[in-house]
Amino acid sequence: MEIVLYEPEIPGNTGNIARLCAANHMTLHLIKPLGFSIDDKHVKRAGLDYWHLVDVQVHENIQEVFDKYPDRRFFFATTKAKHRHSDVEYQIGDMLVFGPESRGLPESLLAEYEETTIRIPMIEEARSLNLSNSVAIIAYEAMRQLDYPDLKVEGPWIKQG
Repeated sequence: MEIVLYEPEIPGNTGNIARLCAANHMTLHLIKPLGFSIDDKHVKRAGLDYWHLVDVQVHENIQEVFDKYPDRRFFFATTKAKHRHSDVEYQIGDMLVFGPESRGLPESLLAEYEETTIRIPMIEEARSLNLSNSVAIIAYEAMRQLDYPDLKVEGPWIKQG
């Protein structure tokens, strides 16, 4: 599973998402322009001391990501999608794409990839969830379906089988 942030704007959200990626062996792709410097103290603070654990790749545009990963499946998170995030059957290597906090993904991109747009169910009156919360909800649903690949959780309190 890999996380793609299209033109992220808020450093704290990106830092929180980087921390989630670090804790789960996920690559974090950032698509320019960024609303902050990666060296920003707010990004670093939100990611705490996990930055050495995350593979962060910065791309000039979304096409660069498509070109680099032509055989991957891309899912685009939006409040406008017909499909719920939990209705997708995720696979190892899927790319989860999220838009900027203030405006979401471009309409042209959503129209082109309408069949792979996904949403988190919520009441109609709610505009959206926080970006880092949305990434966590969708990423953990995908990992749950895949039985948490690459995570080595052990201990006497874990039910075996």
